Amino acid sequence: MTAGDDIEDEDGSVMSPCISICRMDESTGWCEGCLRTIDEIAGWSLFDDDAKRAVWRAIEVRHAEFMAKHAKERR
Repeated sequence: MTAGDDIEDEDGSVMSPCISICRMDESTGWCEGCLRTIDEIAGWSLFDDDAKRAVWRAIEVRHAEFMAKHAKERR
């Protein structure tokens, strides 16, 4: 799921990006499942919807970086 997808539930709340694969990658500082930082994970329940959407946008950028890096490694 990325920021371009439907990230809100029926009541309009921004959904968590957590997919229950919770391991932090030491080299990136991102969760291997949801690509959030530890600060984003810890603060999620305190963030307003605008801050949560900003995290989703950051995840989208991180996902693109991750995919580009792994595409280069396969060459």
